Formats: sequence, C-alpha cells, structure tokens
Amino acid sequence: MGKLITVGELMGEGGYDAVFIGTGAGLPYFMRIPGENACGVYSANEFLTRTNLMKAYLFPEFDTPIRVGKKVAVLGGGNVAMDAARTALRLGAEESWIVYRRSKQELPARHEEAEHAEEEGVKFAFLTSPTRINHNDEYWVTGMECLRYELGEPDASGRRSPVPIPGSEFVMDVDIVVVAIGQGPNPLVPRTTRGLEITKKGNIVANLETGATSKPGVYAGGDVVTGAATVILAMGAGRVGARSIHSYLSGK
Repeated sequence: MGKLITVGELMGEGGYDAVFIGTGAGLPYFMRIPGENACGVYSANEFLTRTNLMKAYLFPEFDTPIRVGKKVAVLGGGNVAMDAARTALRLGAEESWIVYRRSKQELPARHEEAEHAEEEGVKFAFLTSPTRINHNDEYWVTGMECLRYELGEPDASGRRSPVPIPGSEFVMDVDIVVVAIGQGPNPLVPRTTRGLEITKKGNIVANLETGATSKPGVYAGGDVVTGAATVILAMGAGRVGARSIHSYLSGK
C-alpha cells in the first residue's frame, strides 16, 4: 500500500469511493549514532516479534533464529524496553541492562513494569546514553561507548532535561543492543497521498470523532493518527471510521 498502489489509484481506476488508512505506527526510531547498523543491533520491534510471534525461542524447531549474547543493553525506559530486557534474560543472557538517559523518577514505564524487571534481574544504568556502538572486523557488536548525564532544568514536557557531563565517557561491555526508544508511522502512505494533511511527526491529521482526513473520502484512525497507543483505542477508531464511511457513502 502506497508503493504498489496508492490511495489516489484506489479511488481512481480502482473504483473505490472511500478508503480507511490504519497502517499503524510500526516504524522503529533509532539513535542515529555510529555503529548502529552493526550485527547484533535490534529494534525492539524486531527483537520481540522474532522471539514471541515467530517463536525464535524454539529455534531450530521453528525457522526464525535469534542471537542473544552474554550481555545485552536495551536503550530506552518505556514498557517496551522493560519487555525486551526481561525477554533477553529469558533467552539466556547473563546480564540485561536498561540504559536510560534520565533518572529512575523520570522513567516513562509503568512503575510495576520497572519493578518486575528489577525483580527478574534486569540492571539499570540511569543518566547514561550511548554515543557509539563498537564492532569487530566481522561487524558484530563488541561494546558501546557511553556518556554520563546529570539532570538540568525541566523541558517543555515538565521533565528535567539530561545534561552531558564532560569527560564522563566510558565503554559498556555488551554484545547485543536493543533500541527501544519509540516508533512512528511508516511515511510511505502519507507521502504518496496528495491532499492528505500530516503532522511534523508524520501522523495523519484526522477528526477523532469521525476519522475524516483533509482528503474527501479518506478516513484514518489508530496509531497512524494518535501515535503509538493501545489496541483498544485503535479498535475504537476503526469502528468510528466504519460508521463515518457508511454515512458518507449513504449520502448523509
């Protein structure tokens, strides 16, 4: 969708009078630091999908392999980061670290999620952020260069901003890195749909009560509109869109 066939083509030669876009927010964000494309660096999406949905934990009984080294660093402090860190331990990692650039008080994960991760053996490196991922000649991860931070003044969200501490560089001994710093909408459909208003973050602008977008006959809902949220909200948006499209096609 968006490349083989566009929304405009569906509503043109395709003969459709209305289209609902529910492509979600499955595009993972990365740190954009040197070495991030090395072997042994996963997005949390891939790491958890390969493990749980594709049953990598049962390889070779199932076809999907997954490599979990001795020491795993998970970048981020949300619920997904906690899931990835706990999963790494269950897959056999000797150490699993949450690396988060703010303090424990600023963790975006639910309190019980962080608590359960700690109880399971996950370690936390607070006020720490990577600057480079090191690798060997075969391009496998050998370590992660990091910088320590201290908290400064609150930012626009009200959380205290992390400020780097000069001269605090150190190398973290890890051989697998999982990036869990969030995700956004795949830009393919919005970019190939003329007349569709989107936000600076690439989300489609839609009326939350009707699902209607800026393009007549095109409706949208779920994470592609709201950003990463819950399945329940996405299901609700689908029902809203279905009712609105029915009214639209009925001429109401």
